Amino acid sequence: MSIITISRGSYSRGKEVAEKLAKKLGYRCISREILLEASDKFHIPEIKLARAIHDAPSILDRFTRGKETYVAFIRDILLQHVKNDNVVYHGLAGHFFLQQVPHVLKVRIIADPEDRVKEEMRRENISEEDARYIIKKDDDERRKWGLHLYGADTWDSSLYDIVLHVKTMMVEDAVNILANAAKLSCFQTTSESQQILDNLVLTSQLQSILVNQFTDVNVTVRDGVAFIAIKDDPGREQELTNKIRKMVENIPGITDIRVNIVPVPTASALRSAYKMLHFE
Repeated sequence: MSIITISRGSYSRGKEVAEKLAKKLGYRCISREILLEASDKFHIPEIKLARAIHDAPSILDRFTRGKETYVAFIRDILLQHVKNDNVVYHGLAGHFFLQQVPHVLKVRIIADPEDRVKEEMRRENISEEDARYIIKKDDDERRKWGLHLYGADTWDSSLYDIVLHVKTMMVEDAVNILANAAKLSCFQTTSESQQILDNLVLTSQLQSILVNQFTDVNVTVRDGVAFIAIKDDPGREQELTNKIRKMVENIPGITDIRVNIVPVPTASALRSAYKMLHFE
């Protein structure tokens, strides 16, 4: 039993590899379904969710944390799908969401740049110059996204267990290599690795609930205990703790909640700090 995430650039044939690999192993193959389900559950247009895990955050996104909210929704749905194993996910961000889980086989599929350009030209009926520009822009956006939200470059090979170049190696070759790799003992679920995944599932579930209510909230769940950090007035700690307990009381697996209020600087404090910095 295993989970396989396949990261891919546009026109890298990663989708084809994922679908054939899932069929060979008898696994479920998922991708766009995650966005559709998240769109339906959280009432967010699919296009906004797609941009949230593709486009680099704008200045407004960084200020309002709007992109992080959409990412939390997508992560919640994806983790719900993979928690029971036997699944191949080919789509954006899977290697980030599941980076901590040992039994996840993380794969990057790359293709020859010129082959990607030719395929873009063929499918979109555009010039070579336009195709090259679109592919570069697409790759740059994904890299900036990963660097901003996770501090990691999607092209960093250390994020993956296997990087395969589909050129001389054909799709079928890649599928056979990955099918054999998925059977290795290091990618089989253990009680310890399942506990890590279960903690992540609960973390993402709580995060997706709380981001709708709090602008700046971070959740970590360990063995049923939810540690929640919120930027707010420390005097509201008990009020917020009671509110959060009611919001998540029906989530199976949560045994305790511990809320930590991170003080928000007041306007006067910010002014004082500014004066000190400028020696006024």
